[in-house]
Amino acid sequence: MDRKGEVTRLVERWRQGDETALDRLVELAYDDLRQIASRHLHGWRRSHTIETTALVHELYLRLAGVNETASGGRPQFFAFCSKAMRHLLVDFARRRQAAKRGGGRVLVPLDEDSAGVDAEAAELMALDDALRSLASHNGRMARIVECRFFGGLSVSETAEVVGASKRTVEREWTRARAYLQHTLSTEPNGSKPSVDS
Repeated sequence: MDRKGEVTRLVERWRQGDETALDRLVELAYDDLRQIASRHLHGWRRSHTIETTALVHELYLRLAGVNETASGGRPQFFAFCSKAMRHLLVDFARRRQAAKRGGGRVLVPLDEDSAGVDAEAAELMALDDALRSLASHNGRMARIVECRFFGGLSVSETAEVVGASKRTVEREWTRARAYLQHTLSTEPNGSKPSVDS
């Protein structure tokens, strides 16, 4: 059986409750998961306290403790993992922001490295807010962003995950990028672009 077929088979076994399948699945897909983690961390400063390997290991711990699993095959599994990684990073950023505001911890002097990490945390939370806003208007477009940008899935794989044609994915991917770019540019009047055109 080829590697893609084996991943799909293991996803199905994991979905049916076979906990040993998750171990083999992560082992088999480890390099792919590291690439997804790397895309999530792209552009973050090297002083950042989360690294690619650590993010994959955190993902494994999260997957081992979830009741909900990925349905479908290989593309759905990687989309599921990518979304889980994004949530892990947003949780990390929120904890970091809470610590910055006091959060019951001893305050330490702010240095240049921590200021950069704090800015990155704020950017990640802004991106997460923008994706949530997009999802409230058009859930499929938000899933396309997760699959294409964070998951690194091809147009064909993304089409399979979201249940749409490749042409629809291409069109909505373009619209979603424009929406997010506009939303993240923080217009002074707060107007949001339409995703319904």
